[in-house]
Amino acid sequence: MHRRRFLQSGLAGTLGLAAPQTTNMTAFADKRHVPGKAPFTLNYAPHFGMFRNSAPGGLIDELQFAADQGFRAWEDNGMKGRPVAVQEQIASTMDRLDMRMGVISASAGMKGGPTFSSNDESLRNHVLQVIRHSVEVARRINAKWMTIVPGDLDDRLPMGYQTANCIELLKRCCDIVEPHGLAMVIEPLNPLTDHPGEFLSKSPQAYLICRAVNRPSCKILFDIYHQQITEGNLIPNIDHCWDEIGYFQVGDNPGRAEPGTGEIHYANVFSHIHKKGYGGIVGMEHGNSTQGVAGELAVIDAYRRVDPRED
Repeated sequence: MHRRRFLQSGLAGTLGLAAPQTTNMTAFADKRHVPGKAPFTLNYAPHFGMFRNSAPGGLIDELQFAADQGFRAWEDNGMKGRPVAVQEQIASTMDRLDMRMGVISASAGMKGGPTFSSNDESLRNHVLQVIRHSVEVARRINAKWMTIVPGDLDDRLPMGYQTANCIELLKRCCDIVEPHGLAMVIEPLNPLTDHPGEFLSKSPQAYLICRAVNRPSCKILFDIYHQQITEGNLIPNIDHCWDEIGYFQVGDNPGRAEPGTGEIHYANVFSHIHKKGYGGIVGMEHGNSTQGVAGELAVIDAYRRVDPRED
């Protein structure tokens, strides 16, 4: 399942997700956490590779560095591909640092094609098998949210049938994840720049599907970068979808880098969701606009500038 075509591009190196890091995993495991900068108001979640130059000791060093900078969450699309021992060490470190784990990609490992839009029972059974494995990983690392990208359009079927197929399969997935206190977040992807041919691309479409599934374990991942490209009108669409949004991800457009490098007024968007009472995670699923330590510090400064202030 090609959940993230952009990870196969030049951004893969920037995001640090092209291959699991396994070196120097123990060098910083026993480092005592010394409180650093004040926590951000919102729960922004960086990812491995974002601070690799500022924290050159590996995965655990990056977590420590991020916590010292005031980040209270983390996410890792590549978590399912990491060895179990590494997953466990990440989980124990985050527990020590009082950090929340954001999404892992439940779609990683799924076959390509119309996995959710099709009525092919063999594809459906494969999806359910991957979801069961995702539950094991999520429980191991104390993650609550799993990203679902429902795959490609099925050119053989009218859209109404595809939507019904997706809703039915998501209900079956809910039966697997819900007993464990986990939730899936379905993510619309933009078809204009990064993901042509995807079944799910618009926020009203995701809203309709979640309403039809009608389960607490199926919500929307509202990726502000994707929805700016697909439809714009961000704040009104967030309001329309609000009851079904479980998670946010961000990245500016164009360029898919930190806030302030593109056209999105993130200070206004973040202030809006904060005033609405959002206490969930905001995944930083983007690259750094500038390389090296200077670029990493620029990312942190960018989030300080747009972070809502407590009244």
